[in-house]
Amino acid sequence: MTKAAELAKMGEVLTNSQIGGRRNMIINGAMQVAQRGTSGTSANSISYYTVDRFNFRGQSTGVYTIEQSTDAPSNFKNSTKITVTTPDTSIGGGERYWMASYLEGNSISHLNFGSSNAETVTLSFYIKSSLTGTFSGGLVNSAFDRAYAFTYVISSANTWERKTITIEGDTSGTWLTTNDIGISVVWDLGAATNRQQSSGAWTASGSVAATGASQVIATNNATWQITGIQLEVGSQATPFEHRSYGEELALCQRYYQIIPKYTFFTGAVEVGTASLRAGVPLARALRASPTIGNITLAIYDDDDTSFSNAAHAIFANSGSPEVDGTTGYLSVIFNGNLSGRTDNHNVTALYGTNGTLDSEL
Repeated sequence: MTKAAELAKMGEVLTNSQIGGRRNMIINGAMQVAQRGTSGTSANSISYYTVDRFNFRGQSTGVYTIEQSTDAPSNFKNSTKITVTTPDTSIGGGERYWMASYLEGNSISHLNFGSSNAETVTLSFYIKSSLTGTFSGGLVNSAFDRAYAFTYVISSANTWERKTITIEGDTSGTWLTTNDIGISVVWDLGAATNRQQSSGAWTASGSVAATGASQVIATNNATWQITGIQLEVGSQATPFEHRSYGEELALCQRYYQIIPKYTFFTGAVEVGTASLRAGVPLARALRASPTIGNITLAIYDDDDTSFSNAAHAIFANSGSPEVDGTTGYLSVIFNGNLSGRTDNHNVTALYGTNGTLDSEL
């Protein structure tokens, strides 16, 4: 094979075949994992509603629903679908609507943003909407003082299209490489004019919407869907890196975990029988010490009485984590009515409801 033929073959592999190795910095880009549920409604806040690792912002009067949809391109199972239920046709100063993926600083340190060695990155995704026109999004740092706005065109209504955007790395600004937000990748759903900027260049601002871009939130019943999101080093968009559901779930659980109902664990009664100190089992180490969702416990005292005859007390978790979940182990204190138990005695405990551990960025 000639050198020219070899190069042509390499080009074919790069553009048409699955590339080995971990390339995609986006977690859950195929919208497979939805630990919180499959649907939700936006509020005037930044919140996680459905698919893991993607948050949504709503402000002012506009409202949209979010769902994990089974309508997707042929090589995908799921997408995230947004439907506008209350339009906002006059977005006030400072207001904006978006979908975003926050990337942890530890995962983007190799990009060298903020230095002369900043890497070029390419963002690709599949998009479908009832609307056509020019839409926007952007990359922004944690301080919201370095941002790049990009645009993409939806040519045909209700048709899946793949978009690619290549962005030269930012040589300025501060880009965290800790366990906090390193880069936010944002898709604009509507923004006030003072939240917009010219596209195609890094600026000292926090604006991730392009001037004059179409606004999804302005049209009642408008739909907007996305999947196959990939952010990778280099100036070429390679085929989407499909990962198994198990791999994606494990990556998502660094930020959010469910403690299943009926999980058993061993703890100890202490402080004059007023509380229970116990270790919460983790599926994997968390990004940071979590916010603990309400967990109801059924407690069986196997020291004071026999296990089979033990009465149980049920109470809501009002404790807080004592050991950082980044160690892979989380110690908590559950406060409640432990009347009749003996201080410093071991107990076997049972979760009576699903509990959540939230360590999102």
